[in-house]
Parts: sequence; structure tokens; C-alpha cells
Amino acid sequence: CPPVLVALCNRGYQSRTSAQPELSFNLMVEAPTYPAILFICLGNICRSPLAEAAMRSALTAAGINARVESAGTGDWHVGLPPDPRAIAEARARGHDISGYRARQVAVADFHRFDHIIALDRSNLADLRALAPADARAQLSLLLDHVPERAGQDVADPYHGVPENFAATWEEVDLGAKGLLALLERQTSR
Repeated sequence: CPPVLVALCNRGYQSRTSAQPELSFNLMVEAPTYPAILFICLGNICRSPLAEAAMRSALTAAGINARVESAGTGDWHVGLPPDPRAIAEARARGHDISGYRARQVAVADFHRFDHIIALDRSNLADLRALAPADARAQLSLLLDHVPERAGQDVADPYHGVPENFAATWEEVDLGAKGLLALLERQTSR
């Protein structure tokens, strides 16, 4: 969103004596803008909710306020909570994602978010096909933000064992920290 100017004060000062002129001022301050980030995987029940939790954690630790959400390119899990194994892995890392609900990415998201981050190349291709010409969001893979991991997919743990969710957490946590470094560089300019 473009910066918004907020009027903090538009009051006149009336002195006690009539000999002093009336002072009037407008103090305008640019409201801070925070990045809006959307993580995308296939069904929005495993990787993207974990990435959302990892990013929220990284932002909180850095003291940065941002809007972070997740969605899927598919619609078959819409309205459902994350996979129980993802919930368990997040809980083991100190995060409660049980209240998250899957949703499908929409064209409007390309205007609502600054960054739309795909968890794998297949979903990135789907996002590129869906993106309108006037999209605001920058598209990337999560691991593009990790040195020496650009172009790589975050492993999908859905068809694996619970231990695969721990490996997925490690990857999304690395990606979140790399993305945080990018956001910090962008905001320091």
C-alpha cells in the first residue's frame, strides 16, 4: 500500500495575552508501511502453514510488524485446519497453528500482498499463470532467499512420515530468516 499521511495535530494555540499572535500548526507524519507476505503450497495444510508460522516467529523476534498469511493453489482442503503432523511439528517448535484454516489463492491476493512466496517450482508456475498483468506482489520461491538454495523446492512432507515435517520445518525456518534479511535490507533504504 502507498504511504498514508496521518494528521496528528491541527489545533491552534491561544495565548493567555492578546498581545501574542495565535500559533497554528499541522504536523504530518508518514505512517509506517509493513510488508504483506503470502506463502503458497499445494493444499495449504503442510508447508505453507509451517512457513507462515516460521515467518511470524522471525518477524516477531526482529520486532517487525507485518501481515503474514498462507494459501494453496488447490481447493480441496479449503476451510480445514493444517495436517495434524504439521500442527504437531509447529507445536514442538513453540507455535500453535491449529487455528489456521486452509484457503485457496485468489487473483486479489496479487494486489493485497507485497510478496507471494511459493514453496515449490510447480506452485510458482501456477502463480505466474494466475498473476494479473498489474500485480503488485513479487513472486519467488522460499528457498530463493537462502544462500546456495535458490531455485530449490521445500520438500513436501504430506506423503511421508512425521519426521519429514521436521525436515520441512528446518527448510521453511531457513527461508523465513533469509526473507527477513531481505525485508530488513529493503526497510533500511
